[in-house]
Amino acid sequence: MKDIDQNSMQELANVHAILIQKFLETGRLPEARHIAASLDITRLELTERLNRLSDLHGLVLHPHTPEPWVVHPFSATPTPHFVEGRQHGWWVPCIWCALGVAQLAGGMVRIHTRLGAESEPVILDVEDGVPVDVEDIVIHFSIPPRNAWNNVHRHCSLVLPFRSEVDIVKWCEKHGQSYGEAVPLLTTAKLARR
Repeated sequence: MKDIDQNSMQELANVHAILIQKFLETGRLPEARHIAASLDITRLELTERLNRLSDLHGLVLHPHTPEPWVVHPFSATPTPHFVEGRQHGWWVPCIWCALGVAQLAGGMVRIHTRLGAESEPVILDVEDGVPVDVEDIVIHFSIPPRNAWNNVHRHCSLVLPFRSEVDIVKWCEKHGQSYGEAVPLLTTAKLARR
């Protein structure tokens, strides 16, 4: 991809900022026409900017249409991870993203998820991005974050909470997944706040 000048970068930043702001304000992705209108640009210009943002990994577009699917840390479609805020709730691609939304939303939120994406539900209370009354939870990063964009959907689907490293090892053997790194919940939250 060719170099992007300062004005172009600001245009892309403005699109990304509007998407994040609208997710926070409404709990969902706004329609493209509303995004374009709020930026005073045409739908065609918006589509071009969304494609450029996708090329820069600022968001993930649906495979066959230039509509945002994921605007990290938010997901426009349902996922097994949900952040419950006071006025709104948000789907997120992974538990790491859930902690990022908790930081952006501020105040007290609850993260609803499942251990190893299986049957045991977990609810984490988080205040201003910091988990409170922390249980013994570790987050498994099966794929190193530096390799996330090789297949971002797979990466996010494998960033999961567990009770222990032993549980992660058993889960990996059961499902034929690679063991990566177990990161304590509080450390993962700190990374998300950055």
